Amino acid sequence: MPLLEAEDVHRTYRLGRTEVPVLKGASIRVKAGEWVAILGSSGSGKSTLLHLLGGLDRPDAGAVRFRGESISRFSPRRLDRYRNEHVGFVFQFYHLLPELNVLENTMIPAMVGVGRFEWLRRRGEIRERARALLERFGLSHRVRHRPAELSGGERQRVAIARALMHRPDVLMADEPTGNLDAKTGEAILETLAEQHRAGLTVVMVTHDQWIAARADRIVHLVDGRVA
Repeated sequence: MPLLEAEDVHRTYRLGRTEVPVLKGASIRVKAGEWVAILGSSGSGKSTLLHLLGGLDRPDAGAVRFRGESISRFSPRRLDRYRNEHVGFVFQFYHLLPELNVLENTMIPAMVGVGRFEWLRRRGEIRERARALLERFGLSHRVRHRPAELSGGERQRVAIARALMHRPDVLMADEPTGNLDAKTGEAILETLAEQHRAGLTVVMVTHDQWIAARADRIVHLVDGRVA
């Protein structure tokens, strides 16, 4: 059984009076421990497919399954739990909260997943895990800095640390090097490779063949379908 799969998924968006079909029956299977790159040009539907796999959006038709269970049928609360407990997200533009420092940004998934009393009970443990992740990524000297004080590569490493905070089953990366120079982008890819070698499942979206070549397997998405 695959860890994660999309079967014949369709997704159409409405822009004013116009309907724009983005996915037109795409299917993909991802095994546990695999690194899969979804390769496609701009507008091919690759980010939409990633969002469906991660539970950020729902398909109009078809099914998305995690360990054989259809997440497309989850209630909003259960879908929130799926995203928080099983999936880590890394995006091109980091999405760090500017008012929080590096340590606080990293702790967000753990803070969201607990109530006030549990947070008070576990805050020391959560803070230490966040510090350990930041130290692993060479950011221990930046824990009190805010995102505006960091370089692009440092921001992306913070985003990866945040994504790993809850020990997810799968890391989903949407153009993780798209906003970085070549040298910094290579360092971020090596960071993802290290996590993959440690057993983490990775699904990465990219338009770059060279970047996709780092994965175990490449899935080509063309005009909303897997080619």
